[in-house]
Formats: sequence, C-alpha cells, structure tokens
Amino acid sequence: MDMKRDYYEDIELFPGWVEKFWFFLLLVFLGAFPFISNNYLIYVANFMAINIIVALGLNILVGYTGQISLGHAGFFAIGAFATFTLMQKASFPFLLALPAAALISAIFGFLIALPALRLEGPYLAIATLGFGLTITQVIGMIDLFGGRTGLHAPELLIGPWELKTDLDLYFLLVPLTIGLIIIARNLTRTRVGRAFIAIRDAEIAAETMGVNLIFYKTLAFAISAFYTGLAGGLYAFVLRFIEPEIFGLYMSIVFLTMVVVGGLGSIFGSIAGAMLLSWLDLELRNILDIPYLGNWLKDLSREYFSITGVSNIQYIVFGGILVLIMLFEPHGIYGFWIRTKKYWKTWPF
Repeated sequence: MDMKRDYYEDIELFPGWVEKFWFFLLLVFLGAFPFISNNYLIYVANFMAINIIVALGLNILVGYTGQISLGHAGFFAIGAFATFTLMQKASFPFLLALPAAALISAIFGFLIALPALRLEGPYLAIATLGFGLTITQVIGMIDLFGGRTGLHAPELLIGPWELKTDLDLYFLLVPLTIGLIIIARNLTRTRVGRAFIAIRDAEIAAETMGVNLIFYKTLAFAISAFYTGLAGGLYAFVLRFIEPEIFGLYMSIVFLTMVVVGGLGSIFGSIAGAMLLSWLDLELRNILDIPYLGNWLKDLSREYFSITGVSNIQYIVFGGILVLIMLFEPHGIYGFWIRTKKYWKTWPF
C-alpha cells in the first residue's frame, strides 16, 4: 500500500518514474515545438503561457482561498504599465523591472484585500470589479503612463540577448511559466496552502484552529496579484504596445472563466482552462473566415441581428461554455479528467 508518511512527500515533483517520463516528454515537445511550428502557433503558445500564469494566480485566490475577484485586469494593467515605465523612465533592466512591477501589483493586491476582509460573495466581487474599472481610468489620466495614447515597448534585453521575435519570447515565457507552475503547486501543498484551503472550506473552523484569517487572506490577494502583474509585464512585450482600454471588464471575466472552466482548486485545471480559452479567444476573432460557418453567421446576423456583433461572438461562446460547465461538470476540465481516469482504471467493471 502506497502511504505518505511525511508532508515533504506532498511537494515531491516526481513521486515515481511515470511522472519523470511524461515530464521529460513534455520538455522535449516544448523544446522542439518552435522549430516545427509557424510563427502564428508560436504566438498562440506565448499567449497561452501568459494566461496560464494569470490563471494560476487567480486560482490561488478563488479556487484555494475562496475569495472571488472580478478586478484582475487591474493587476494585469499595473504589471504591464509599471514594467514599461520602470524600463523607460527609471532605466531599470528587464530582469529587475519585471519582478519590481509584479511586486507593485502585489502591494495593490494587499491594499485591496484590507477593506475586502469584511466582504464576501457578491459584495467582494463588486468591490474588486470597482478596483479593476477604476485603475484603468486612473492610468489613462496620468501622462507618466502615456495617458490615453498608451506606451510602446522598449528594447527587451537580457544580457547580450535581445528579444525581438515571438520565437525569442517563447524561450523566455515557457521556462518561466514552468517554474511558476512548480512554485504554485508546491505552495498549495505547504502550510500556507493548507491554510488557504481551510479558509475556503470553513472560515470559522479555520479561525478556531488558529489560522490567522487576516494574514492569509491578504497573502492570497498579494500572491495572486503578483502572478497577475508578472503576466501583465510579459503580455506588454508580446503586444509591443499597451493602452488602458485593453484592460477592461471583459479581460477580468475571461480570467475568471479560465479558472472555472479548468477547475477551481486545481493546478492542472488552471493550465487546461487557460489553454482552451486562450485558443478559443484567438480563433473566434476570425470566425467569419471559417468556411460555411462564417457565411452562415453573416446571413443569420443580417436577418435577425447586426453584422457588427459577429466579431464579438466569443462572448456568447464563453458564456455558453461557462453555463454548461456549471450545469454538467462543476469541477471543470479537471473533474472530467478525474472521472475519465477513474473510469479507465476500473474498466471493464
């Protein structure tokens, strides 16, 4: 019988040779991917990697601690604008500007958590939503951040290596994403992670057992904002240009949808949900170019709706996916994966 006798066994990256084998294959695939793919697929992979980082941070807050947030686009914007501003105005190198911007985002997360400690459920969601909508308006009024015209990306240098193309960014984003996945996985299995889960499952019982609610709730907000700010700084270099209007309510909703669709309280779910919705978000922007389906949507829109609304079809698709997940598989893609794995383990009985 396989029994765990120590908490350190929970944070082992490779419990057995099977995990080592599949992880090695994953690294081989990720290393070979940019050389067997075109530039667009590399861009999609970069976009997925950034959203995975955001989903990891948001899942720590929502999935593991049970604190809802609809304002993570605000932390994302802070990370993006702070990274550019520190590099352009303060002459910070990229390797210093990125974590510094993420730390600024984490400080805002901590500050937002303080008044949010007295709120829960829809009231907390409204409070974070207000923050997300306000911060982009504030950024747009400050000339230091480019105002409404936004900011162009500075040169991205890591030592002698200048990152100009999507391929260059791929070799930065993928290792960083893997590292952050490992950190998030281990964090959720430590004493801090168990405190987060205790607060989510039974807040009063957790406090009775000695869990400091104020400390761990603010810590969850700060860690989540740090991940999101880090992703925002990286996203700014993928776009090469940022403006406040990019970081709207829709972005926050998409982030939350990634976590819910992937599976709350699951690292695997964060990765799966972010990859699926990132791909759909990019593909549905060109839905009119899809043979047959695009023409059918044009005819349908001309007859019953407005043709200008077809470009926003992803709103309907994302909403439909979210409703179906909540109705038929509340645990998301991760729940579906667990059911499938259990089925094949017990097949044919």
